[in-house]
Amino acid sequence: MRKRLTVSVDEETVREAEAAVAAGSAPSVSAWVAEAMSQRAQRERLKDVLAEIRGEIGPATDEETAWARSVLGL
Repeated sequence: MRKRLTVSVDEETVREAEAAVAAGSAPSVSAWVAEAMSQRAQRERLKDVLAEIRGEIGPATDEETAWARSVLGL
């Protein structure tokens, strides 16, 4: 189910969304925004999971962090 909402976005972001649509990498500005919102929600959930893991086993070592960054391409 989709829900319609109104948001205010800076002009540069609107231009980027419109460019993505023009380039064919997004079907619509609405879809582009929805994808961004979905990705943000996923990151927030992941942060919660990582915080829970850190609470149980402690922080990652430098080696573990380097490995994770390489796997994620960061």
